Amino acid sequence: MGLAEEISAVRGGSGHSGRLVGEFRRTALLVPLSEGDDGGLMSGWQGGVRWIYAFTDEAALARFAEARGADAKTREWEFLSILGARLVDAVIPTVEGPTGVAVDVACEGGSMLFPPVVGIVPGAYAVDAEPDRSEAV
Repeated sequence: MGLAEEISAVRGGSGHSGRLVGEFRRTALLVPLSEGDDGGLMSGWQGGVRWIYAFTDEAALARFAEARGADAKTREWEFLSILGARLVDAVIPTVEGPTGVAVDVACEGGSMLFPPVVGIVPGAYAVDAEPDRSEAV
């Protein structure tokens, strides 16, 4: 089962969170690049968290572009293809502040948020991580 199918299963109540996270980590995601000079990954803010936009395929990315008012026929969206594991293990640690991944955000009934919590992002960047007890001693 692919990531989109795992998301559907979880949203439908028959999926398993461990399989979902595993499939997310193994999937090559399409992450659009921001339009500015910074060349960074496109993201948005919600609830004090930066959400990096990622998509399971070009059709999902095109729906996102259309939802943002872009005409896919007149503008080409540049994107990076990156494994979910690399996105959370290597990219998120370079971003300032709590950062998660929003997958297929323009797909009604098919989107999923992967928040900055233990089990998804490295513990040092998880908002729910326990403070290092060795520092308190």
